[in-house]
Amino acid sequence: MMAATKFNSKSPTMRRIMKEAAEFSQSPSPDYTAAPLESDLFEWHFTLRGPPNSAFAEGIYHGRIVLPPTYPLRPPSFRFTTPSGRFEANREICLSISGHHEETWQPAWGVRTALVALRSFMETDAGGQIGGLTTGEEVRRRLARESRGWKCNGCGGRSNEEILRESEELWREREKQEGVGKKREEVEVPAELKMGFRDEMEKEKAKAERTEAEGAGEDAEIAQLAEGFVPTAPEKQVQHQPPAVPNVATSALPARPAQGVPAPTRTAPLPDPVGQAVAQRARQLDPNAGVPVWVDYAIITLGGLLVAMLVKILLGY
Repeated sequence: MMAATKFNSKSPTMRRIMKEAAEFSQSPSPDYTAAPLESDLFEWHFTLRGPPNSAFAEGIYHGRIVLPPTYPLRPPSFRFTTPSGRFEANREICLSISGHHEETWQPAWGVRTALVALRSFMETDAGGQIGGLTTGEEVRRRLARESRGWKCNGCGGRSNEEILRESEELWREREKQEGVGKKREEVEVPAELKMGFRDEMEKEKAKAERTEAEGAGEDAEIAQLAEGFVPTAPEKQVQHQPPAVPNVATSALPARPAQGVPAPTRTAPLPDPVGQAVAQRARQLDPNAGVPVWVDYAIITLGGLLVAMLVKILLGY
C-alpha cells in the first residue's frame, strides 16, 4: 500500500499522480511498468523492455522518474539506473519530455506517454545529447543481456526481469478477462513529441558541428600562421649569405686596375656595436677616407691599450 495519507489528496497534483498510478495497475503492459515509491509519491521507478529489432531488444532497463511539485504543469525528469550504452547511468537525461525542455511538454501527457517515448528514443542517435552515449552495437547487446539480472534495492531487491514478468502476468490476466475479441489500443508517441525530439536532436547536432567547424577553423588559422612564419627566416638568411660556389668564368679573368679605393666588403657584422660607431666617427673626421678599415681598428685598439695602462699606473700609485 502507498502511504497516500502523508499527502494532501485533494490537491490537483496528488489526484493526478494517484490516477496515473491506478491506471498502471488496471492497464498493465508487457513492455513497461512504473509505480511511485511508498515513501514518496513524487519519485517513481520504471522498468521497460528494450525496443524490438534493435541492439536493446534483449534488455530490460530500470530507472527513476522525479515529478515536480507542480506536475503535470511541468515535466518530470528521467534517469536510467541500469547501464544501457545509450544513456549514462544515474544521470538526468535531456529530452523533449524532461525538465530540460519545459516548452515542449504538455500537461495532457503523463508517465505512461513519457515511458513509451523514452523507449522509442533509445534507438535514436545521441548526437551530443546531455546524458546520451554513443557506443557500438556489441557493447549495447552485452549490456542488454546483463541488464535482465540487474536489481534495484528500492524495489525490494527484485531484478528487472522479475519486475517486468509480474507486469506481463497481470497483462495476460487482463487479456483473458476482457476477451480475445477486444483489441487493446497501445499508447503511441504524440506527433508533437516526436517533432520536438527531432528538433532537439537537430539543434544538438548543429551545435556539435558548429563547435567542430570552429575548432577546425582555429587549427587552419594556426596552420596558416605557421606556414607564413616558417619560410620568412630562411629567405632573409639566404639573401645575405655569400654564394657558396665561386664563378669560375669571372675568376679566370685578369683583375681590372683599381679605380680609387673600393669599399670593403663585410661578410660578418661587427662584434662590438660601440666599436663600430667609434670607427664610423673616426672615418668622418679623417680627411683621408680611403684608409682601410683595419687601420681604424688598430688605432682604436692601441688607444684602448694606452688608456688601460694609464688607469693601471694611476691605480698603482
